[in-house]
Amino acid sequence: MKIAAIQMVSGPDVAANLASARRWMAEAAARGAQLVALPEYFCLMGLNDSDKLGVAEAPGQGPIQQALVDAARELGLWVIGGTLPLRTPDPLRVRNSCLVYSPDGAQAARYDKMHLFCYDNGRERYDEGRVLEAGEQPVALQAGALRVGLSVCYDLRFPELYRAMGEAAPLDLISVPAAFTHTTGEAHWELLLRARAVENLAFVIAPAQGGRHQNGRRTWGHSMIVDPWGVVLDCLPEGEGLALAELDLARLAQLRTQLPALSHRRL
Repeated sequence: MKIAAIQMVSGPDVAANLASARRWMAEAAARGAQLVALPEYFCLMGLNDSDKLGVAEAPGQGPIQQALVDAARELGLWVIGGTLPLRTPDPLRVRNSCLVYSPDGAQAARYDKMHLFCYDNGRERYDEGRVLEAGEQPVALQAGALRVGLSVCYDLRFPELYRAMGEAAPLDLISVPAAFTHTTGEAHWELLLRARAVENLAFVIAPAQGGRHQNGRRTWGHSMIVDPWGVVLDCLPEGEGLALAELDLARLAQLRTQLPALSHRRL
């Protein structure tokens, strides 16, 4: 099964971001991908955190969700829709939600980002809790032959989340749409992705924002696909484009047989 991680440099124009996402999804499909994943905030990197409130959609309604439905159905893809803002009862808070669509356009899963990023090194300051409401539940789904665990960006630092998703059955693919800062990404992005792949004996798909945005923020990029042995199968350092890889499920089964670490857990 071929999969594609889409890297974007999204801005404050939702329509332009949706057009860019559709173009890269079509390119991935043309190159044989059956599953694509968009980055966190693919639809909007606003000038201010509160811009998310103005474009937030009700679940199951709105142009952002419809664009994902149409792409999945018309291109025949599994679409992991990065994240988009969904409304909550609090008008000053939204959920940062990852929606997954099957090739017939039906919504297959929803995951609301559980861990909210907060960072202050004296030069850069981020606090997602100002406008985001945290999710409560880990989510995994069956996407064709793959059991897929859903996570978003800062979730990557919390390995217990992936253990929880793998309780019912081992994960074959871990999805991590992200908008890592350049500072934290340079230090930890690849390290954490490869660690999550190795400790869960799973493939990882990590589509990211990758460049300088109109709001002045610089994201790390390096969208990548990692195999269960920690090998980076493809990586796009910066700018818009695709990281593509063919998932070898026979190799996944072989590695789990050779190193049955998941069955050796004591805690």
